[in-house]
Amino acid sequence: MRTFAWDDEGDTITLGIWGPSEWVTTAYSSSQAIELQCLTPVVVTQFQPTAADIDQLLRRQVQNIEEIFQLNRIRSADQRLLALLTWIGGRFGQVSASGYRLSLKELNLTHQSLAELCGLTRVTVTKALSRYRESGILQKLSPDDWFIPH
Repeated sequence: MRTFAWDDEGDTITLGIWGPSEWVTTAYSSSQAIELQCLTPVVVTQFQPTAADIDQLLRRQVQNIEEIFQLNRIRSADQRLLALLTWIGGRFGQVSASGYRLSLKELNLTHQSLAELCGLTRVTVTKALSRYRESGILQKLSPDDWFIPH
């Protein structure tokens, strides 16, 4: 899942990306306009969190926002996108000793959604992915699967 809000110009601001076993709520947000987007099929269950659960959630939310903020502060568009792919690969991909396997299709990540995540245009993302592939920074395993070597 992705949590996001909008800035004054209507552009999306990603607040977090959440995976299996993580719980998501907007209850502790200061923003009134937060949206939750399912990137993959999601099973929703309701539960009553303990104080420890809430503490863990808030720590994870802060960590997620900090990680995304740090990625978005990288000035070079190419380096920012590569850092985002590495971050996503480390959290949601298949990790091996030599790198990360990342399926954009399984995660429902289009070039447009990658652009929104790191503050770039879709065209910039598409061109950068082509450059990464040509230079060997990324290895395309299939039309939707990438390998990011360490």
